[in-house]
Amino acid sequence: MKRIVAVKLRPTADQFAALEATLLLCNNVANEIAKAAQAMPQRSRRALQVALYPEVKARGLSAQPALHVLRKVADAYAVRQANLDNGNCGKPSSRRYMAVSQKAIQFRARAAQAFDDRCLSWQIDASTISIWTATGRMRGVRFICAPWQRKLLAARKGETDLVFRDGCFYLHATIDQDAPELYAPQDAASGWLGVDLGIVNLAVTTDDDPDGLDVRWSGGAVTARRKKNAALRSALQRVGTKSAKRKLKARRRKEHRFASDINHQLAKTIVARAQRTGRGIAIEDLSGIRERVRLARAQRAQVHSWGFAQLRGYITYKAEMAGVPVSIVEPRNTSRTCSKCGYCAKANRLSQAEFRCRRCQWSCHADYNAAHNIAVLGHQRYRVAQSTCL
Repeated sequence: MKRIVAVKLRPTADQFAALEATLLLCNNVANEIAKAAQAMPQRSRRALQVALYPEVKARGLSAQPALHVLRKVADAYAVRQANLDNGNCGKPSSRRYMAVSQKAIQFRARAAQAFDDRCLSWQIDASTISIWTATGRMRGVRFICAPWQRKLLAARKGETDLVFRDGCFYLHATIDQDAPELYAPQDAASGWLGVDLGIVNLAVTTDDDPDGLDVRWSGGAVTARRKKNAALRSALQRVGTKSAKRKLKARRRKEHRFASDINHQLAKTIVARAQRTGRGIAIEDLSGIRERVRLARAQRAQVHSWGFAQLRGYITYKAEMAGVPVSIVEPRNTSRTCSKCGYCAKANRLSQAEFRCRRCQWSCHADYNAAHNIAVLGHQRYRVAQSTCL
């Protein structure tokens, strides 16, 4: 499995200027290559290298950085073509599709740049790196990291990205790590921890108390915090002074960090519960929900403002690190089906929080009932997958 370890650089003033000049040069060359690639019939890594490598080298880049710039451009065009093919930019005849497909890709002036072990080497004991820059090889650039990150970096191999964010330089190192073998949960629905995702309650599991759900994961508290941030952002934008703009710039990533922190806490708690009890995790697949669900204008911001895809990604990779199996299930009718008798009807859902079966009269919190249905579906999907592998 691959992990990303992010460490912060502490360069001197001269080192900072050299790193910044390196990103400016690489991205300036990348933009020129992207313009040339737009007119080429083939934009693969091989095609760009054969046609444009001498031109890139002539701009002052060494061999390996030149190859990485060409690969960055080729990969960007590959991602754009995948989005076009998947319909993410509309139909081929639409105005948006034409605007995207006919415009050359552009990179930010300080966009991230990849380095391999020939261009960047680590001195873990000294907490320094040696890196190629536009002004030559630069040694002794200090970095800081946590002890657990230092252990991972000691065994790293592969590429490292130089990232400029909020006035600071970071290194994102790719680590190849052996994942533990996934254990087999109990062959029953009780061997799975069902997770229901929602707006009022971000995540409800089959272990939660239906009469007193954990308020830390209440979507109401999160929404209140986000509304407060939005009101402050709107007020600062109306002021429009230089100090207000500085304040906006300082706060622009604060809400993102808040949401990521909540998702990390949720994922860590869910994976720890499953690992402690030897169960798997069953979670619903909400892919494409924005296109499927029709909502009033006042509800759109609330429903679509939380990163459930990010939360699912956090749960998946943390579970893989812990050896916990994960089953992704279709969420259709999980909130309308009784987890006791299996009767499915829209009338079973009396309100957002109340569920009462029309057949057996069993009642409980609606999200708690859905979590049990998701656990059953996760168990069934896992058994089908195991029988297919045999």
